[in-house]
Amino acid sequence: MADVEIQSQTPQSDAATQPHVMQCYEVWGGNEPVERGVVMQGLDAFVFGVPHDGATAGGDIHYVSSCATGRITRVLLADVSGHGIEVAEVATRLRSILRRFVNYVDQARLAAQINQEFAKLSSGGHFATAVIATCWGPTGEIEITNAGHPPPLLYRARKKEWTVVAAGDRLEATGPSDLPLGILDDTAYGRGKVRLREGDLLVMYTDALIEAKKADGNLLGVVGLVDVAQGLSDVSADGLAKALVDGVIAQTAYSVLDDDATVMVLRSNPSVPRGSLRMGLATTRRLLHELVDSLKPGTEGFAWPQLRIDNVLGSFFDRLNRR
Repeated sequence: MADVEIQSQTPQSDAATQPHVMQCYEVWGGNEPVERGVVMQGLDAFVFGVPHDGATAGGDIHYVSSCATGRITRVLLADVSGHGIEVAEVATRLRSILRRFVNYVDQARLAAQINQEFAKLSSGGHFATAVIATCWGPTGEIEITNAGHPPPLLYRARKKEWTVVAAGDRLEATGPSDLPLGILDDTAYGRGKVRLREGDLLVMYTDALIEAKKADGNLLGVVGLVDVAQGLSDVSADGLAKALVDGVIAQTAYSVLDDDATVMVLRSNPSVPRGSLRMGLATTRRLLHELVDSLKPGTEGFAWPQLRIDNVLGSFFDRLNRR
């Protein structure tokens, strides 16, 4: 896998700056301050997050997950209403849901399930904007679902150009679509798709960056954020998340952001998972081991694989992973 490292301007321990290498079945993340690289099969992620006013935790929640074979990697960034212990509870629920669907290729059911979980909390006024990205490792295809969240940015290295990622198709939705999580149970969510070529970057962020007030009193906005990103062309991928936050702060009237701020930068890497007899047998053993463990008291339960030919047999036969 690619060697990544985040350089920070503030002193940190070696453990905090070393990239975290994802293991199969793992879900990593939370809502605490973070500055770290994460290495997955076919995808690197760089995360920088700072809760507002120096808090130890905030309303921005970030997660990455890896399936039993490493072919399905998933990234979630959510901006939850509320703070403190209540948000920590939401973060725990989100982790549990991601763990349950860690072996699902299609994220439609995941988005619907997360929305329903937030709806259960709606009596307390909880809702969240979120963007979910699922990468199919063998092809590098990334599927994006946006639930009322600021649109991701896409950098094409060949053109040296930043663009905004538009919402996906509505999947024959006849009712409300793409609303924040927890507003309506029957909300439909679109899914757009992108592929990252060498040097390309996909950037997800929370609204603190586009709601930053400039000296003239106007909000920076998405267009202003694109301008900031375009001015950071000499910054490497592993330093871009923090540099983007610093660049926005430099544009503000008070040199500070008025909310939690989190940025996640995604980049493809050359460690593409390939189906083979060896991978298939290893996956089968891993699934059986997880199934046995799930029967023990206090465990999270078994994460059933989605019943699709590419998902079930693709670990044995690589040709089934092509799209």
